[in-house]
Parts: sequence; C-alpha cells; structure tokens
Amino acid sequence: MSPDVYTLPPGLPVPRDDGGADHLVGLDLPDLTLDSSVGPVSVRDFTVVYVYPRSGRPDVPLLPGWDETPGARGCTPQSCAFRDLHADFRVPVAGLSAQSLEDQIEFAERNGMPFPIVSDPERKLGAALGLPTFTIAGLTLYKRITLVAEDGRIVKVFYPVFPPDANAGDVLAYLRSR
Repeated sequence: MSPDVYTLPPGLPVPRDDGGADHLVGLDLPDLTLDSSVGPVSVRDFTVVYVYPRSGRPDVPLLPGWDETPGARGCTPQSCAFRDLHADFRVPVAGLSAQSLEDQIEFAERNGMPFPIVSDPERKLGAALGLPTFTIAGLTLYKRITLVAEDGRIVKVFYPVFPPDANAGDVLAYLRSR
C-alpha cells in the first residue's frame, strides 16, 4: 500500500524540545551555496528557511518506524502549507533537507513549489550552525526546524515544529507581528 504523504495520520508522537536549537538565535547564516530545485542558492539570501527530515513520495514506502519517530512525519504537508501561503510571505522562503538534488527536484516539480527546495546531503548547513539531527534506517536526517533571519542573522527559531502543517501559518503570523 502506498503511503498518503499529503495527510497527517492521527496519533503522531509529538516531538519534545531537547534544547537542540537553543543556541541559534543571534547566529549568522553561513555564507553557503547549495544546489536546489532552481539551481545553486545561498542560504543567506532567505528570510525563512524551513528544514525538514525527508519528503515522502506516494510511490515509495515510508522508512521503517517513520510514523513512530517524533517529528519525522509531515514534511510534505509542511512544504505544501508554505507553498499555499507563499504569496502572503513577501520574503524569500526556502525548504531544505538532506535529500539528494534529484529527490528535491522531483518533489518540487510534483508539488509545484514556487520557491527553492534545497539539497544538503552532506548536512553542511547543519555543520555550520549545529542543527539537530536524528538517525533512522541508517540515515542521518535533520530534525524539523524553521529559521527566520534578518540581514543574514537568525532572529527567530521554531523548534520543535508540531504539527508540521501549521508551521507556515505560525511563521507568517510571527512575520506579520514584527
């Protein structure tokens, strides 16, 4: 049976704040260029960078234990919410995961993403900022986190993010309150 990657199933475990993002506010985004669905991009060019573990594909089974891992499920609903609210943001937005460029391009095209979907398989952004990760099925993936930057400096962090499909609205509300 193919997974429904667009809907969050009931009863997902809620991630807990493990302190993995406590050090981020006030840090500068690194001068780092990564490949994306629209070509190479610099992370410093974005006001909002939402980082997610791994987007799903309707034709590929979920990783073993995915739904039972707090914070893992929901990358596609999160991304689609950012897509749906994109025109309201009025600031540069990017999505980023440790998936391959091929996976990111497929995801962006299948879902009509109007902003870059960034590939960071070597987790260079995570190394530069100390972003939290987890390991599942032999893969080290980013924990879900959203960074808001002003002039290249992180001013707000959303972590842990739950439910993931509400993150875009929460970020937009924050930006409007400033």
